[in-house]
Amino acid sequence: MLFRLAAFPFRALYRRFPKFFNAVWRGVTFPFRLVFNIIAFPFRKLRQFHRFLNTEPEEHPLSEVFLDLTQNAEARQMMWEQVDELRKHLLRSLLALIATTLLSFAFTQRIVEFLAQPIGGLQALTAIDPTESIGVFMRVALFSGIALAIPYIALEMWRFAAPGLRPYERKMGLAAIPLASIFFIGGAAFTFFLMLPAAMPFLTEFMGVKTELRPQSYFSFVTGLMFWIGLSFEFPLVIYVLSAIGFVKPKALAEQWRLAVVVIAIIAAMVTPTIDPVNQGLVMAPLILLYFFSIGLSYIAQAGRKRKQAALEKRERETQ
Repeated sequence: MLFRLAAFPFRALYRRFPKFFNAVWRGVTFPFRLVFNIIAFPFRKLRQFHRFLNTEPEEHPLSEVFLDLTQNAEARQMMWEQVDELRKHLLRSLLALIATTLLSFAFTQRIVEFLAQPIGGLQALTAIDPTESIGVFMRVALFSGIALAIPYIALEMWRFAAPGLRPYERKMGLAAIPLASIFFIGGAAFTFFLMLPAAMPFLTEFMGVKTELRPQSYFSFVTGLMFWIGLSFEFPLVIYVLSAIGFVKPKALAEQWRLAVVVIAIIAAMVTPTIDPVNQGLVMAPLILLYFFSIGLSYIAQAGRKRKQAALEKRERETQ
């Protein structure tokens, strides 16, 4: 009774000045709410991310999509929205590449010295152009920036494609993001530590003619070869992911191996800096091996996909 009598003036004041008391209450509780929101923020994001990973997308047949684009203005508007979304992801990827390239300036000199080791160091190179060394520096910095930016670029591409993927496909794509960087660096390391030591003596002393190396030609050859071989090392990972989600069939890859060899030969001729068959062979050999390795990974991924589908069908039958 006494408590009710004591609380009566406060209730009357609150009814008369509700905004004032609400403002006071928000000010008093602000530190506690701030601490709670800071602590709860990562858990909320994890819950949202988990919900996003396990959300089934709306499925539309491809023929229906093309029909809507020709007849439905709303569908065309949605397509342009997706194009604009892709532009944003590409822009963020480009900004990340610029940032990692600028960051690479801090250690590009050490990378240049490291890449010159197969020929005996920088003193073995002779520049004939005043701006040649600057061009080499920028080229190596860009190569380093690409290697650093690959995980973020892969994340941006996954973010763009993830809303249209099934939960299992989203998880497979997400797991492939760190592997993309590992495979690229592995391909670059394979080129530098295994291919270059065997190739450079042959290339620089062919027919007994001593080659005077220029920085621009040498580093263009090395970084170009490391980039394309590193990129080709992503091929097994891409095939595994596509096979795991059902986009690629291992039988089709195995049946088309002759066509694949021809395509690899064309790619090798395009990416090698010279027209001699030795350099093209250096690029073709690992690409062909990676293609057959990808076929094996595709069979493994398909077997895992079939087991998962069988388990899901069994679970559905049990719940019915």
